[in-house]
Amino acid sequence: MTITLITICYNSAATIEDTIKSVLAQDFKDIEYIIKDGGSTDGTLDILKKYEDQLKWVSKKDKGIYSAMNQGLELASGEIIGLLNADDFYADNEVLSRVAKVFEDSKVGAAYSDLQYVDSQDTNKIIRNWQAGTYDHSNFLKGWMPPHPTFFLRKEFYDRFGFFREEFASAGDYELMLRMLYKHEIKAVYIPIVQIKMRAGGVSNMSLKNRIRANKEDRKAWKINGIKPKWYTLWWKPLSKVFQWLN
Repeated sequence: MTITLITICYNSAATIEDTIKSVLAQDFKDIEYIIKDGGSTDGTLDILKKYEDQLKWVSKKDKGIYSAMNQGLELASGEIIGLLNADDFYADNEVLSRVAKVFEDSKVGAAYSDLQYVDSQDTNKIIRNWQAGTYDHSNFLKGWMPPHPTFFLRKEFYDRFGFFREEFASAGDYELMLRMLYKHEIKAVYIPIVQIKMRAGGVSNMSLKNRIRANKEDRKAWKINGIKPKWYTLWWKPLSKVFQWLN
């Protein structure tokens, strides 16, 4: 079993090496690691060149985050695919071993786990806990979604049901997981441990303007798939994040 990991980046010199090192430190070694760079000018490419004997990388312009992810997916050849952001890193060196173990069951199509937001400067300082919880098909109706950086999916389902929809600005990951897990009912397994640490990116996503825009995209995700949420689904989705701060 080969696991393909995809990292997209743009001017990520401050953090990309931590991401790369966390991948290369994994005790599971059947890895295809692809980095899709958007044309960085800050020294990111110099870092990628240091590791080019241990990963594949390409640097070219794209049309945005989901365009970049799709370019990475087009290069992927592993049976299992995960995406790791350039600000993120694996919590320990056994992450991919746990993922591979789950996918030994041929009936499992997807896996996800818990995530911690950490301080951008002091990554030992936990800002927010995202405990995803056991999967149930009805969870999406309650505003639930798994943390996308922890999400692994069999390549066959990308091939069968499509890549990211590039018309989305911020909810493309939500739409893809909604499509795969809720609409197509792919079997997902929860790995109950923190596997990803994500540097907190500030509070801009908490603004009313951004929340209204995100809510519109969330509604579009349901509509474009021909499925209907409950009246409370898309309002409960942002409210559920409050509990992550309290944990």
